[in-house]
Amino acid sequence: MASKDKTQEDLHVLLVAFSAQGHINPLLRLGNTLLARGLHVTLATTELVYHRVFKSSTAHAADTVPTSITTNGIQIIFFSDGFGIGQNTATVDSYMELVGKFGPVNLSDVIKNHFLNTSKKLACIINNPFVPWVADVAASYNIPCACLWIQPCALYAIYYRFYNSLNEFPTLENPSMSVNLPGLPLLQPQDLPSFVLPSNPFGSMPKVLAEMLQHMKKLKWVLANSFYELEKDVIDSMAELCPITAVGPLVPPSLLGEDENEDVGIEMWKPQDSCMEWLTHQPPSSVIYVSFGSLIVFTAKQLESIAKALKNSNKPFLWVIKNKEGEEPVPLPEGFVEESKEQGMVVPWCPQTKVLSHPAIACFLTHCGWNSMLEAITTGTPMIAWPQWTDQPTNAKLISDVFRVGVRLTPGSDGFVATEEVERAFEEVFAAEEFKRNASELKRAAREAVAHGGSSDRNIQSFVDEIIGGKLDI
Repeated sequence: MASKDKTQEDLHVLLVAFSAQGHINPLLRLGNTLLARGLHVTLATTELVYHRVFKSSTAHAADTVPTSITTNGIQIIFFSDGFGIGQNTATVDSYMELVGKFGPVNLSDVIKNHFLNTSKKLACIINNPFVPWVADVAASYNIPCACLWIQPCALYAIYYRFYNSLNEFPTLENPSMSVNLPGLPLLQPQDLPSFVLPSNPFGSMPKVLAEMLQHMKKLKWVLANSFYELEKDVIDSMAELCPITAVGPLVPPSLLGEDENEDVGIEMWKPQDSCMEWLTHQPPSSVIYVSFGSLIVFTAKQLESIAKALKNSNKPFLWVIKNKEGEEPVPLPEGFVEESKEQGMVVPWCPQTKVLSHPAIACFLTHCGWNSMLEAITTGTPMIAWPQWTDQPTNAKLISDVFRVGVRLTPGSDGFVATEEVERAFEEVFAAEEFKRNASELKRAAREAVAHGGSSDRNIQSFVDEIIGGKLDI
């Protein structure tokens, strides 16, 4: 046993992601579980993360990025993505091209300088789907590579079948066709991820997904930020085709009944904690929580529709409106904040983990980002789905038709969601005991999955055993 322990002490796992909070945090939380099982863990990410998250807490000069820092036992190494600090004009496509150009060279330098030229043994690299070139870098050094899938397993199944032409999907000639896939309900075009639709305007995202999903032999493992009991049917449907192994939910530990101080996640924006004091004065299960993440910005007309629905609900509400950096905020209806100050609160950002855990929260009006959905699931919170793009339309379908923990808003033909439609959703969620029961059941199942002997706990241990035993084929 002593010999095995010594071998294990020398094994390192390298996590790789670019500077998106929703990409980094699941990887860090997976890394923390690997750390707890005796492996050394390092995260390689872009320099922007240092400037946004760590610079103010270190003694380094303003423009000097340290080679690495260590936080919560995980070493973090920063590399250049080719995007200059202070630049705010990159589109999604141009940024992905930059990362794809500069990332492989700079990650290769990280591997050589921090591992190959030292006594450290790099046993495995773990990337996510949006940096598929990591697998090529790993292969060039004969290092086994795993991918942490950071969307639902349902999306993995859809993308795999789409990019490998295994099923028919909507085309320009037949844009309204439905899609029938194993393990999933019948999907209409409005239920599919935007990247597989013929109307998709983004070139880079589908390209990186295709690069990964058409070359799965580069990956030994595909791990998922989900849990088996949540997506059993779709996970089983991929078992013989291209397996995916659930190791989540990779959420803040406080949502799973554990110590909040053990979380290794980062915050790229400072939350406004004053809302927590406000929540303590609200009745149990009374508050409508509204947040559309960090990227979505609505028109003034759409904000007015939401504002009216919130006001007309006569329910207390907490509404997060995050403005885009460097842009003027879209104004709320004149007088709304003052007129509704006794009913609700509007903040630029909030500590969502604490908010969703608060007993005053009744439901969550969400854009259906997967991290937010998992946080709602693990707190047993019913949801109102308002998807916008990428995986969100499929996630909304999961909320309403698979998990059955909420309702989905129906926009008009122009994409606008009327006040009356938002009001309908509020009324339905508050009236439906089924949503509360199902949400409570999934909350329990999530905790069981990560507990000792649970499905995700066993899957993580199996992964660790393969690394320690040297069973990963190179």
